[in-house]
Order: sequence, then structure tokens, then C-alpha cells
Amino acid sequence: MPWINKELCTGCQICVDECSAGVISMQENIAVINEDECIRCGVCHEVCPEHAVRHDGERIPDEVQANLAYAKKLLTHDYYSNDRVKQRQLLERLQRFFTKNQKVAEKTVEQLEILKNTEYGE
Repeated sequence: MPWINKELCTGCQICVDECSAGVISMQENIAVINEDECIRCGVCHEVCPEHAVRHDGERIPDEVQANLAYAKKLLTHDYYSNDRVKQRQLLERLQRFFTKNQKVAEKTVEQLEILKNTEYGE
């Protein structure tokens, strides 16, 4: 999902004017993409003169850190604090949760590849 690096955005509004889906707006002179409505056409990447529109892969380290911060916050909750057994069980549940998400992503990529090679292939 494309996103806007607020530090690079100059507020020129070119992406707003060129967005094929009309889902980019300005908030406090910074472009903002409505991620729920974005059709991932890539036009915003192409037209931004400041390269403020970034690719979601750049966010992976931040998302990992956010997940770890969430886990650590849970571990300090009264229910888990000072109970190593409960903490370990929580960590195991979180591992299963993220493993499930990983499997869903892998299966989705596999199915997209099949779709690309059959219905939408050349």
C-alpha cells in the first residue's frame, strides 16, 4: 500500500489531482491516502516530484517494532506481569497469530500468481 512520507511531501497536490481513484486528500498541507479505497494503480508514485509517495515494503522494520512493542505492552499487563508461565503462553499465542498471518499472505501470493498466469496472463 502506498503511503506518504510527511517529511518529503511539499503539499504540491499533484498526487491529489492525478489519483485515478480520487482517494488522496490534503490534511494540514500534507497528502493523505485513504488506504481502504486505494486501488494500487501506482500513479501517485509516478507523479510525485519529491518521491514522497513511498512503497509499503519500507515500513516492514517499523511494523515489526510496533508488533514487538504491542507484545511487550501485553506482557506488562497485570494479568501477565510476574507470571512467567502466562507470559510464555502469551508469546506462544502471538507466535501462532503471526504465523497464521504469514501463511495467509503466502497462500494469497500463490493464488495471485495463479490468477496472473491464467485469467490475466498473456
